[in-house]
Amino acid sequence: MRRVKLSNPFKSRIIDEKLVREHLALERTKLANERTLLSYIRASLYLLIGGLALLQVKEYPNLHWIGYAALFICILFVFIGISRYIVLDRKLNKLLEPDEEDEGDHPSKMKL
Repeated sequence: MRRVKLSNPFKSRIIDEKLVREHLALERTKLANERTLLSYIRASLYLLIGGLALLQVKEYPNLHWIGYAALFICILFVFIGISRYIVLDRKLNKLLEPDEEDEGDHPSKMKL
């Protein structure tokens, strides 16, 4: 076991390297999840701008249905992105919860 600094840079503790790797992997996954949500939002904004631009074109009224479709897909992208973010965030939070085996010494869990 090596001495590893995690949250407090002035206080070091002895931590198993596997735990550090798991912690860092979960942090990377959280950041990737946030990047994915931002990508959905970015794509939705592009569709919003494109849809509004197509609705403003007066010379080609046949393009209006494409503008409305882009606006619908824009809203759909936002909902899909937010729902995927929430689902993965809940899964990651469940992974971070301590196991019941580790809580065996907790006073409220002790049998009388």
